[in-house]
Amino acid sequence: MEVISLNVGKPVTVDYRGKPLETGIYKMPAAGPVQLHLEGFAGDGQADLVNHGGPDKAVCVYPIEHYAFWEEQLGKKLDFSAFGENITVSGLLETEVCIGDVYEIGSTLLQVSQPRFPCFKLSQKHGPADMPAKVLATGYSGFYFRVLREGQITAGDRIVKKESGAGGYPVKRVLYLMEHGRKDKNGLAELSELDSLASGTRMKFRSWLEAAES
Repeated sequence: MEVISLNVGKPVTVDYRGKPLETGIYKMPAAGPVQLHLEGFAGDGQADLVNHGGPDKAVCVYPIEHYAFWEEQLGKKLDFSAFGENITVSGLLETEVCIGDVYEIGSTLLQVSQPRFPCFKLSQKHGPADMPAKVLATGYSGFYFRVLREGQITAGDRIVKKESGAGGYPVKRVLYLMEHGRKDKNGLAELSELDSLASGTRMKFRSWLEAAES
């Protein structure tokens, strides 16, 4: 398991369906170590601070293993950070990585907080209007880390698992519940009490559970 590419960038304004759109999805590989703070990397930023950024979404992660699939689907070569991720990684798949898992990368200590739920900005960057739907259908979403210990990360750093998350809930399962889980009372009840899950997602699951029980 290692960091293939470390990517940062400030928001830029692009065209989306004839209108200007500010987005932080366009990141570039960084040379050398980059400092990671509790809310993200130095030199990085997000445009939509309601749905992106903050302590529970400090680091966006995407597995390099999915790139070949998307290159075939899109008919083009993809550069690193094709999905707006801060770190492109190997060996961390959504079917295996669980909420609450803790990893040491460089001098940092990071914890898996939630899946990355795809939005329309993937369509803006890559073209197909159904790009978010395809990400959901495959489960190739990526995920977020929260920062337990600040430090520096460099491309090529080894990723070392230090702790397994309570309950063993894979990222892919949680992503499925984020899309389809409004009436899954058992799943909602379990995950709404999972402390390591991002607080905003837990609150959403709790509200869905209350609605399902009413």
